[in-house]
This record gives sequence, C-alpha cells and structure tokens, in this order.
Amino acid sequence: MNRVERFLAPEISLARVAWLRIAVYAFVWLDLLWIVTDPIPHGDVPPSLYRGLEVRSLLHLPAPSHVYVRVLLGLILVSSAVAVTGRLPRLAGWVCAVGMLDWVSNAFAYSKVDHDHFALIVALFVLPTVGRARLADVDVRSQAAGWAIRMVQLGAVSVYWLSASAKMRFGGWGWANGATLIWALTRRPNGIGPWVGSHPTLTHALQWVVLVAEFCSPVLLWLRGRPLYAALLFWAGFHLSTYVLLKIHFLPLVVCLLSFLPLERLPHPATLRRSVRARLRGASAAPSSGR
Repeated sequence: MNRVERFLAPEISLARVAWLRIAVYAFVWLDLLWIVTDPIPHGDVPPSLYRGLEVRSLLHLPAPSHVYVRVLLGLILVSSAVAVTGRLPRLAGWVCAVGMLDWVSNAFAYSKVDHDHFALIVALFVLPTVGRARLADVDVRSQAAGWAIRMVQLGAVSVYWLSASAKMRFGGWGWANGATLIWALTRRPNGIGPWVGSHPTLTHALQWVVLVAEFCSPVLLWLRGRPLYAALLFWAGFHLSTYVLLKIHFLPLVVCLLSFLPLERLPHPATLRRSVRARLRGASAAPSSGR
C-alpha cells in the first residue's frame, strides 16, 4: 500500500500545480473561443438533432437552448479567468470544471467524440482539490498536489493507450498494415501529405510506430530525466506532424502533457521582472563610449 500511495500521491511541489493551473485555465479560453465553438450554434438547432451522451443523462444536464449556451459560455470564461489568477481555487475551479464538462459534452452530443479532451476534463476536476497553490511555493511539497498531477498524467496516458486499444477492437493487428493513414492523407491533402500517402510502405511503418508508441505510453509514468524528456519530445513531434500533414491538432492533450515536466523550476515572474529591471538600470547607467 505504501508503494501504491507513493505512486498515486507522490509529494510534489505546489508550484507545479500553480503553473499547470495557469496553462490549463488559460487554455480554456482558447478552447471555448476557437476550438470547441459548436455549442453556440447547437443552441439554435432543432431539439430532434440532440443525442445526449450518457454522462449528460447521468448528470441530468439539459438540452442546449439559445440562452442556456450563452450563459454557460460566460460562466466558464469568468470562472476560468478567476481560477487562473489563483483566487478562489476551489470554487472557481469546480464551476469551471462542471461548466466545461457541460460545454464539451454538448459539443459531442451531435456527432463524433474527440478523445483529446478527456485529459483536459480530468485536469479541470482534480486541480481544484489541491486548494491554494502559489508560484512561490517551490519548496512546499504536498501529496494533494502529487495526486492531482498524477491523475492528469494518467488521463493523458490513457488517451494514448485507449486509442491503441480501440484500433485493436475495431481493426485488429491488421490495422497497422491497412490504409487508414492513406485515406486520411487523401481526404486532408496538406503539405507533403499526398507524397507520404503515395508510399504504402512508409504509411504502414508510421502506423506501426504510432500503434507501438500508444501501447507503450504508460511508461511515461515511470520515466525520469532525459528519457522522459525524449519521450515527451516524441509525442510533441507526433502531434506537430499530425497538424502539418492533416491539420488535426491535439492541443488539449498537449497542454496536459505539461504535468510531466518539472514546472516548479521555472523562474518566478517577479524574479524575471527584477532581473530585467536590473539589467535596464545597468544599461542606462553604463557610460556611453564616444569617439
């Protein structure tokens, strides 16, 4: 039990939670205003098109309406803006989490479900459990912080592993030698995508790499130091390539991958400001050289 406890709730600096909160709550604005914008028009479509997800039925979330989705948008924007400052971390965080679950499940109640948002929703629900956490709390370590960070990490890793499991469920091992990537590159021709899609051997190799990497993704939970950074760099390159080739991004998931990094080592903004001011004063006080 001690090993399990240390794994699920390691003592981690509160500063990492503070930095992750800034990234997550700031991303919520980007998500609402640029990525997942469907709930607004959903409020004006016929109710017969609505097919509520199971989570909406369990929580008794209502079908979207013109007024409802606009009030919900304002509520999420305000709560995330408060939470990103570190104020009312529990109240603002819970409001933002429930609001985002409503918003995202609304968006996915009319068509496909984007799995890249799973880790983000997990992060929004676990970060408020930590309570107050400041950027200056570098030396303050907490199991509550460790549990929240670990849950975000598990959420991110599960997206990869479950993606590979779904490939096996619906396509079997033959998926890696199939034409899924060729079909995607043909449907979304961008950059060198058509050239890649014209080489079946290359696309099969890429599919095998993705499949093996997704199944091996839980290893991230045990890696440390350079091996961890190399693995994260691989996933960053993978997501960058999907955007370049297919214009498909996984930004919500990428934001949650920040939980694997030692964010507490980042310099405090106040320290940076003092350093910049000192350099500016030094530069202004330095005698100018004349000819």
